[in-house]
Amino acid sequence: MTRGLGLADPERENAVLLAIIEATTSGPGVEPLAAAVARVITEATATDVCFVHVLDDTEPSLTLAGATPPFDAQVGAVRLPLGQGVTGWVASHREPVVIPADKHADPRYVAIPELRGERYTSMVSVPMESEPAGLAGVLNVHTVARREFDDRDVRVLLTIGRLVAGAVHQARMHRRLAAREEAHGRFAEQMVAAQEAERQRLARDIHDGISQRLVTLSFHLDAVRTFVERGEADAARADLATSCDLVLTTLDEARAAIGALRPPVLDDLGLAGALAALARGLPDVRVVLDLDERRLPEHVEVALYRIAQETLQNVLKHAGAEEVGVRLEVGDTAVHLVLGDDGAGFDPAERPAGSPGYGLASVQERAELVGGGVRVTSRPGTGTTVTVTVPVEDQPNGEVSADNT
Repeated sequence: MTRGLGLADPERENAVLLAIIEATTSGPGVEPLAAAVARVITEATATDVCFVHVLDDTEPSLTLAGATPPFDAQVGAVRLPLGQGVTGWVASHREPVVIPADKHADPRYVAIPELRGERYTSMVSVPMESEPAGLAGVLNVHTVARREFDDRDVRVLLTIGRLVAGAVHQARMHRRLAAREEAHGRFAEQMVAAQEAERQRLARDIHDGISQRLVTLSFHLDAVRTFVERGEADAARADLATSCDLVLTTLDEARAAIGALRPPVLDDLGLAGALAALARGLPDVRVVLDLDERRLPEHVEVALYRIAQETLQNVLKHAGAEEVGVRLEVGDTAVHLVLGDDGAGFDPAERPAGSPGYGLASVQERAELVGGGVRVTSRPGTGTTVTVTVPVEDQPNGEVSADNT
């Protein structure tokens, strides 16, 4: 039987802590950090294996982020729910556990086949926790031969755990910042691409419609002038009538082009009024409205209006709905647009991305351009609900402006 970690000498203990500090500077990634820490602990304490389990970002569970060979092949593959096994218990209770022998007799112990716990006799498990960031994970040390881990050993491992927790939180912050920068880069690319596509579409509309009609109009006006000079009044009146029709058609196309950039109804009625007008414009459909009338930034209003326009058109074309609900909620941190119908519904998992019918790809793209997201809930025969969420923040003047970060 071996005593503890073999760190009774303060100088040796300090050397181990310095080695851990050096390991925590191994890079911004959580996995390289965890692997370096596991290696230092086993080498310095003559233990057989070390596992570093890190708390997941979004779920109440732990993932193996670092381990000494041969278990380094299991990194990322082993996940433990909080509360399950000794490791889960330590994470839930934030207290260390020492098991010198007979692990199977401990009611908290749950065998993990991938980690071959039956090959190891003794173990000590401590939370990796720091202030003010909180719990980062759990650190486990195992030995084949029986070890008597004492209070000093636990204290040293807790100190190591605090050092690792701080480094893990920094690594996570670095990863989140990198992901945010990448997302911002993608957003900027999407914005530029969308703007360019919109410019090209508008240029085609003007060239194919307004410009061509203006050319035709000039021909008819030249003809009018010629007929007037010749004294052919009837012919002049005919071309003048045609010219008047062309002017009206061209004005309609110009208004449509302007409306494609920013719907005039938003200026006239605001987003709430524009959404109400859209919904009430659906033929033979009952409309249920719950609309917050507070104004939003122009680009957010345009995006939400276009999303509603696309979605309600799809309801009209494909859903066969009898009732449509439109809800607009403006909160302190986000605005929610909810569009629901009682129509045919569909299975989102079976509809190929980008397939015709519901135009979900277009809706998703418009939402992403203002930093938002879309959730679609639907089943065959139960209708469809499209929920759009866009982050916002309150402004001193009472309006709301978008925060795309």
